[in-house]
Amino acid sequence: MPTKNKEIGLAIVGCGTIGRIRAEIARAYPGVGWIGLCDIKSDIGQKLAEDVQADFFTTDFRELLARPEITATIIATDENFHFEPTMLAIQQGHDLFIEKPLATDARQSAQILSAIEETGVDAVIGYTQRFRRRFLAIKERLITGQIGDVHSVVTRAFMNRMVPIATVQRTQERATLTPMVVSGTHSLDMSLWLMEGKKPVSVYARSTDRVLGAWGTKDSTFGIFTMDDGSIFSMNISWALPEVWPGAVYGIEIGIVGSEGVIDIEDTHRDLVMATNVAQGAGYAPEGYKAPDRHVEFLTSYPPGDLHLGQLWGPMREETNAWYQRLYAGLDTPHATAQDGHRNLLFTMAMDVSAKRGEPVALPPDPAELMAELS
Repeated sequence: MPTKNKEIGLAIVGCGTIGRIRAEIARAYPGVGWIGLCDIKSDIGQKLAEDVQADFFTTDFRELLARPEITATIIATDENFHFEPTMLAIQQGHDLFIEKPLATDARQSAQILSAIEETGVDAVIGYTQRFRRRFLAIKERLITGQIGDVHSVVTRAFMNRMVPIATVQRTQERATLTPMVVSGTHSLDMSLWLMEGKKPVSVYARSTDRVLGAWGTKDSTFGIFTMDDGSIFSMNISWALPEVWPGAVYGIEIGIVGSEGVIDIEDTHRDLVMATNVAQGAGYAPEGYKAPDRHVEFLTSYPPGDLHLGQLWGPMREETNAWYQRLYAGLDTPHATAQDGHRNLLFTMAMDVSAKRGEPVALPPDPAELMAELS
């Protein structure tokens, strides 16, 4: 782990919604002594630089990552553009926070993981939901054996279609921008984290694209994993729900059955409902896309958290501050590792390959074979 009480010189590559959140939290963290920003859209980057009083801004990530002040880098670009800045940050020896996925190309993901392991840099992946109190409480019950040996897990995720539309309209490279790779990966990571110690050995999946096929992606993917000890795990996601679906982004249900008990998780946010005559915008509005007004909303269903007093409160605040504490004070944290991130990408892509073939796929798959089939 990093040296205790080492002042952080922070680079953030990508100044969109997530980069902004993490930069604002960094400015308030006393262990961050220097902040540099990069975004190819100078207006967005300059605005964030002004708002957080950044020490440096550029539209060239190479210029930023060459700065001698930097000790740690956050990669918060669009999914398709992680590889080059991540590899450069690794070469510079920076500690890393990489928004999921490591890359959208499995071969590049493998290269990133190999470079991280070879250099020994401390790298974590952005799986924010690990930092919610409910999941940490469940994790503790599982590692202390409160329900015995887990043998069956069922996970279901529902999302409105704003996320896939916003994701695919930013690029024509859409072959790997599927429900599982982009969003189901969060549910997959959560379930495998809760099932820690069990190794998936095969997956069988099916998909459909009746609604979102016109956008170049799929509607839903359902899959069943078999683990090395015979346990089974089903992972189902649909991100094609209508725009008026009350969830700002997503809702998850997870059932975990063990030899001595069960944990049943309803994380759909239906316990906090607002109905109003005041029109509500889409929870995740794609740029230039006119979504219908919503009048019912499941509050707290925006994954990063919620705004109050001009600040974000919730799991992304916890996750980001925990990372700064990891760097500054050397604390252990529940962040996903680079190994977790690469595994998650391979398994989500394996689900897509299985759905395409209509037959099970052995795990872990070969990155080159995945890309040859998916591309």
